[in-house]
Amino acid sequence: MGGQPDLGRADLLTMLAELTAKPAAEVSDRVGSMELAWLVHLVEQRYDRRLDLTDDELAGIRTVDDALAVFRASLTTSADG
Repeated sequence: MGGQPDLGRADLLTMLAELTAKPAAEVSDRVGSMELAWLVHLVEQRYDRRLDLTDDELAGIRTVDDALAVFRASLTTSADG
């Protein structure tokens, strides 16, 4: 797989569904600070890796797709390094 994590949009929606106690299909695409903290925690647990994210990266995460792009980049970098 070349270090590319198998993290997908559906995974993040499922994680958010756990937090909100809603079905994944009803989870909002918007990510607030509490949702972001939750996602970072679960992704770190799932991959047994710390996501070394900058303040700028965190501030740029406003949607599930933003989070997915940042998490994938961080996981790929830490896997290669």
